Parts: sequence; structure tokens; C-alpha cells
Amino acid sequence: MGVKVPCMITTFERVPLAVVLIGGLALAAGPGAAAAQTCPEPASLTAGLTLPMAAVRYLADDALDGRLAGSAGEQCAGDYIAREFARMGLRPGGEHDTFFQAVPLASAINPHAPAGTGRNVIAILDGADDRLTHEWVVVGAHYDHLGEGAPGSLAPGERAIHNGADDNASGVAAILWTAETLARGPRPARTIVFVAFTGEESGLLGSAHYVAHPASGGDPMVAMINLDMVGRLGAGPLIVYGVGTAEEWTSLVEPAAARAGVAVATRTEGYGPSDHTSFYLKDVPVLHFFTNTHGDYHKPSDDWPKIDTAGLSRVAAMVADVTAAVASTRPALTLRRGAGEPPRPASEPGQGYGAWLGSVPDFTPVDRGVKLSGVTVGSPGATAGLRAGDVVLAIGTHEVTDLQAMTDALRAHKAGDVVDVRVLRGDEMVTLRVTLGDRSTR
Repeated sequence: MGVKVPCMITTFERVPLAVVLIGGLALAAGPGAAAAQTCPEPASLTAGLTLPMAAVRYLADDALDGRLAGSAGEQCAGDYIAREFARMGLRPGGEHDTFFQAVPLASAINPHAPAGTGRNVIAILDGADDRLTHEWVVVGAHYDHLGEGAPGSLAPGERAIHNGADDNASGVAAILWTAETLARGPRPARTIVFVAFTGEESGLLGSAHYVAHPASGGDPMVAMINLDMVGRLGAGPLIVYGVGTAEEWTSLVEPAAARAGVAVATRTEGYGPSDHTSFYLKDVPVLHFFTNTHGDYHKPSDDWPKIDTAGLSRVAAMVADVTAAVASTRPALTLRRGAGEPPRPASEPGQGYGAWLGSVPDFTPVDRGVKLSGVTVGSPGATAGLRAGDVVLAIGTHEVTDLQAMTDALRAHKAGDVVDVRVLRGDEMVTLRVTLGDRSTR
């Protein structure tokens, strides 16, 4: 799950085609792939295991060196996931008829994001109903982690491989199990796209890139189901965020939980520190499955033997059930906007500020200023006319050169201050008079 870092959200942002050989299966690696290297043979690690635990075992092995976005270990992980999708007979959904989509890892949100390029891994199960196959259901989980202790590690000063078995090999394992289950048939009416995202730990980079360049093209995404840290169910409950983002979610989630034998605690909000946020910001109803944090979170001790095998299997079964229902011939979900509060920047991990604008930062870099992907409904910024797509250049007398400067500008004011906010809107410079609010009351 995404780490809280400076300039990040805080409520929980053509190279030659390479071909890699994995287990005798040739898969085009696609743009941005790292130089070819030797990856561990899956059979040598997963003998005697089946999905979902086989995937956890492979992805959380030391040989993948913590799966830092853009690293050789991440490439091995992505190759493994692609091989599994190919084995299931799913259609590649990436670039150049591969399973891979190149993702630039530069981030305006997180100055600690690794340089270079990572890869989303994308596979498609085409819908069977000609009337509904153009409607897409996204099932996703991030597969990157912290390498050998990137910023975000909760074992400061300890340089060691962070295998991220729960965060988030468990989520990837669950989507692979779901994909295998649904690929056996019968095919659903709507098309389902399975996406393993890169760059989540650096600020939702892979999911933000995907929603800007979806495999569905101009076709609508009718739902997104996200799995992040689902490997420590134990006695439960399974926390399910996002039931407030569509009118029908509760009526789908609760029966599926009962059939899977999973106790659930539902939450309405559609925003959080994981990849579903990128989709809800684009008006896609979302669910986020999560078995809660634990003492091994973002530490080298998050290893595969600690995964609750039976619990992970029950969660995966529930996810497959909900996904099949959403992708069936039933009417599409009815979107509810404003379920929870969008993420906001902070100057330090876990630290906010008194003056509140209500802006929702975009995750992609701009030449200067801070581009907005949205504005909180009813916030001071929304009341003053701030819009998605605006690029904030100044707050009061403070120039906004980047997200850190925007944070500093807001911290320099208090609730009730009336300030001019200067934004670039398309080619036009616009100045808005804003009465800042009190973050502590939100």
C-alpha cells in the first residue's frame, strides 16, 4: 500500500522492443523494459503450491530484490505475471500487442520516486455479450514494493530486502486467482481487464498512467476493484472501502462475503492510499479490499510464510464473485460522487496544515505549478470556481512552483484568510478570490 511521503497524498499520484524468455514462453517486454536479466525459474520456488499462494511465493522471493518500480526485480515480477495471464489464455492489453504498458516514473507528487520507466501488466477477458462487451470492469493490484528500503520503509536505517508479501504480492495473487477462475468460463457479458500496476508506492503512478491511457480506449470503465494487502485476514474482518461510490455495491458485496465465509466491515469512501483513488477521481465506482495493517507493514519482515493461505483464498473467491456479478448482464452500477474526501498534499508524512483549499493534485509533472485532477465538492476552492485541469501558480503572495511550494503557501495562511489564487486555465490566466477553510474540521 502506498507510503506517505512528502508531497504525496496523505489520507491513507520509444525504446527498442525487447523480448524476454520466461520458462520457454516468449513474451514481448514492450517499451521501457529493463535490460534482460536472469529471473528465477517459477517451478523452482513454487513446487507444490497453486494459486494464489504460488504467486505470493514467487513475487516475495529475495531474488526479486523487493520489486522496486523500474528495477530488474520488478521486471522479473512483471514477466511472471504476464506468463500467468498468457497461460490462462487471456488477451494481451498492453502496447504493441504485449501484456506491458510503459509507465514513466517521474513524479510531481513524490520527489523520491525512482527514475526511469516501469511497466503495468495488462490482460483482457473479452465480454460475451455484443451489447455490453464495450463496457469494461477493471480488476487491479500493484506489484511494486520498496526494494531494499526505499523511502517509506518503517525500518529506518536498515538496508534489507523488503519482499512485500502482503504489500502487495497478496493482491496480485488474488487477481491472478480471479482471472484464472473467470477465464474458465462461462465468459461474462462485460469485458474484464486485469491490471498489475507499477509505481503505487511512489504515488499511484501506474494507475494514474493507466486511467489516462486505458486499454478500453474510449469505451467506458463501469467499475474498478482494487486489492491491496489482502493476505492477513485471520479472524477478520475484511475491510471493503468504496461501497458508497455506487448505489448497488452493498447488495453485491454482502452476499458474496457470506458465500465466501468472510466477515466484512464496509466503508463508504472511494479515496485512499491505493490505486482505486486514480479511478474514482475519474468518476469510476470503486471497491478496495484490505485486510488491515500489521507489525510487518513496510518492513523486511513482510515475508510469504506469514500469509494466511486459507484467508487469502477466501478473499480471492469473494473478489471473483463480485467481479462476475458486476460484469454480468445486470444494469451497470449507478455512480455516487463525493464518497469521502479526496487526497490532499502534506509537507511531511502524516502532517497536515490548518488552511484548507480543497484541491486534488494530479500525479503527472507540469512545467511549473501544480495541476489539479479535481476539487472537493463544497470546498473553499470549489466555491471560488477552482476546476479540474487548472494549474495553480500562486496562493496569495506565494509562488507555487511545485507541490511542496503549494503546501508551504497553505501553511503560511490560516483558516478564514482571504487570498487570491492565480491559476493557468488552458491558455488563460485566471485569478480567484478564495476564503480558506479549516482543515482540522474536515
